This record gives sequence, structure tokens and C-alpha cells, in this order.
Amino acid sequence: MKKQYRRVVCTDGFSVSIQGSKTSYCTPRHDHPEQYTSLELGFPSSADEIIKQYAENEMDLTGTVYGYVPVDDIYLLLLAHGGPTEGEVPQGVPVYGGVSYG
Repeated sequence: MKKQYRRVVCTDGFSVSIQGSKTSYCTPRHDHPEQYTSLELGFPSSADEIIKQYAENEMDLTGTVYGYVPVDDIYLLLLAHGGPTEGEVPQGVPVYGGVSYG
């Protein structure tokens, strides 16, 4: 069964959906692997240069998905916004992965 990870909210209020499954734009494309090397991000609360290059729609950076974002870039994104305080980060993201917050 596909896991729906809860939206992540960071210390500074930034939020983003981080998903991994057999139907997500991630590596590997499986449900519940030991860890992901890239994940799908969706609908961030504000635009961010760290992930801009992965945007499916560069004209709507808060209303689009970001496919195959390397877990190291996701770590840098979360770190830049003070780290997660709510939500779930899938396995594979350095420091924050595999943890449920709030």
C-alpha cells in the first residue's frame, strides 16, 4: 500500500510535500524501500533556489511538483529553513530522513 507522507513544515514556516512511492518521481520507484536517493517534492509554500532547477513548471514555482530531487538537495533545503518541526521525511534524506516530526 502506498504511503502518503505528511507535509513537512520547517522552523521558519516554509512547507513542502516530500513523497516517495512506486507512482512518485523518485529513485527507486518503489513503496517502502530501505532508502531513497531522490524524491518528489510538491507545492512548496515559497520558491527556493535550491530546488528551482527541478520544477516541472518554472512559471509557477509554488504550484508545481519537483521530480527526482536528490536527497542531498532536500537536506540542504530543509537545513536552510531551520529543519522540520512537523510532517514526515522519507528514508534517505541525510539527518532528517525516516523521522516523523510533530
